[in-house]
Amino acid sequence: MNKHIKKIKISLAFLFLFVAQVSIAQTFTNPLLPSGADPWSIYKDGYYYYTHSMQNKLVIWKTKNLADLKTAEKKTIFVPPPNTAYSKELWAPEIHFISGKWYVYFAADDGNNNNHRMYVLENSSKDPLKGNWVFKGKVGDATNKWAIDGSVFTYQKQLYMIWAGWEGDINQKQEIYIAKMKNPWTIDGERHKISSPQFEWEKHGDLNDPGNPPHVDVNEGPQILINKGKVFLIYSASGCWTDFYALGMLTLKGNDILDVNSWVKSTQPVFKQSPENGVYAPGHNSFFKSPDGKEDWILYHANSGPGQGCGGKRSPRAQKFTWNADGSPNFGIPVKTDQELKIPSTKKIILMLMQGHQLNFITYEQIL
Repeated sequence: MNKHIKKIKISLAFLFLFVAQVSIAQTFTNPLLPSGADPWSIYKDGYYYYTHSMQNKLVIWKTKNLADLKTAEKKTIFVPPPNTAYSKELWAPEIHFISGKWYVYFAADDGNNNNHRMYVLENSSKDPLKGNWVFKGKVGDATNKWAIDGSVFTYQKQLYMIWAGWEGDINQKQEIYIAKMKNPWTIDGERHKISSPQFEWEKHGDLNDPGNPPHVDVNEGPQILINKGKVFLIYSASGCWTDFYALGMLTLKGNDILDVNSWVKSTQPVFKQSPENGVYAPGHNSFFKSPDGKEDWILYHANSGPGQGCGGKRSPRAQKFTWNADGSPNFGIPVKTDQELKIPSTKKIILMLMQGHQLNFITYEQIL
């Protein structure tokens, strides 16, 4: 056997070893992790960066495939110092990349839920698992009212923040607010209420806890979704402690995004529990694109049994969604935990096979 043929055989061996390795994880099943509420993910430079509520710290996962979260690299980026206004109950972190820097937004308090406010960290490193995370402080409007679930987005070149808040100082109702931002850590001007619980399916909120009010109506976890110029706000409705926790939708119809009259609320939930599939209380979602940018995915948490509430049994799940003829999202129903799903679509990998002196080009998908 001459050296040329030997090299080809060795190369082919490595090639098929590569194919065998990358073809292992082409499907996945939910949940992505055994537990984890308020999941958030962003895709940048070939990696997904993921986070969820950890209560006492902020952690970021890094992976090329969200289905591999269980074995993904992860790093604790922030442990709050004790005895501060933000030392406890760190909720719903989100990681964003804005103007060349990374930001993580989160809600926290001093152990008393009445004192929940929103805060932000900044990192100028290209990789959010490297560099230094700098605490930038509280992010809030002049009212300084209770606030959780902060998210930011850019619309028509203006940065905005949306969040869930209280009108006053008493835990009676959670509503959705929006405000302009001067920069990623400063709200500019007044907050504007754009959603309040109004339908029956938004008002499941009885609490059997002497430390809380008897009932709370809930709109929370707002997320902006833009498709072909149309703007949608997806939010979670009813108490997370109920099986009726579900996703509702606002559609921007007017010209002023800060005006409640510019938003039209869907009369029915757009994503809700599926007892037949064993999925309860799905909510507090985020969205991400597949690596090739061709697919849209929803990331959410849910329980696998009834009556499991807001505790550690909530787990992160992902599934692909489509679009209706009018441009609105169609999330379908939550899939079973044992249902195999294809991983988000990736860019084609072109491989070269040499036969004799001729090179044949085939794609990774064709091999599989």
